[in-house]
Amino acid sequence: MTELRFNELRGEQVDYAIHRQDRTFLPDREHCPLCPTRPGGPPTEIPFPAFEIAVFENRFPAFQAPLGAAEVVVYTDQHEGSFGSLPAQRARDLMWVWRHRYLELGAREDVEYVFIFENRGVEVGVTLHHPHGQIYAFPFLPPVASQEIAADERLGGCGLCRLLAGELRDGRRVLFENDAVVCYVPYAARWPYEAHVVLREHRPSLGDCQRRELEPLADALQRLTRGYDALFARPFPYMMVVHQAPTDGSERGHLHVELYTPLRTATKLKYLAGSEQGAGTFISDTLPEESAAALREAISRAG
Repeated sequence: MTELRFNELRGEQVDYAIHRQDRTFLPDREHCPLCPTRPGGPPTEIPFPAFEIAVFENRFPAFQAPLGAAEVVVYTDQHEGSFGSLPAQRARDLMWVWRHRYLELGAREDVEYVFIFENRGVEVGVTLHHPHGQIYAFPFLPPVASQEIAADERLGGCGLCRLLAGELRDGRRVLFENDAVVCYVPYAARWPYEAHVVLREHRPSLGDCQRRELEPLADALQRLTRGYDALFARPFPYMMVVHQAPTDGSERGHLHVELYTPLRTATKLKYLAGSEQGAGTFISDTLPEESAAALREAISRAG
């Protein structure tokens, strides 16, 4: 079971899910719980010999009914690979899976926010190497979503629309763009090679998107993640998070995907240390404009 406690000093909820202490941790390939169940092989979380995309409830959930939900989204039945190396159509199909889960989970009375994310690499705490992501259905509005809504109010309209217009005018941090989305390193990036993939048109959530937006979104995310791998010629760790409207029907928010990247060089990590954790102020060793130039070149090389 889980228990929520409110931290009065920080004004935020803390979720205690103590059963997660014993969750599976970096098993070898032969015992991967996200691989398909092969004939004669050990049973896994997915009782089929082959599959395309699988979604199931997390065995070690951070949230569970009647206080939200936690799901695992497995991208492929192949143990090796990554989001960036998926066939293009599989990545596009995944966008529809995300959309479906947002709508279905968001319809529940105990869910206020649907948070879709992927952690890649042991540097960000991955415990299973098989290509997969997760979905947390929060029973409350998490702090970052609240801050984005507050930014809209402070700026007198959609804050992301305003920021996107500024990035397009400046141009120095834009990595690439297509008809539906723009990818850029934000002006005040906190992580060394942080990037945002933002829909051009104001769409509050995945539920408001159609094929003409979901497919270019998938293509852009794959292009960016392949560029990350090319940057230092190694698998690049990242946290990929989908920001969208709460599920209260208010349509506050602007769908976009943020990628946080802990590598500042091929061998050095950006740690969240005293200033970041204790004071809430990021101190960066890289300028966004320089990071954008290096990442833009890597994306071009990766194709």
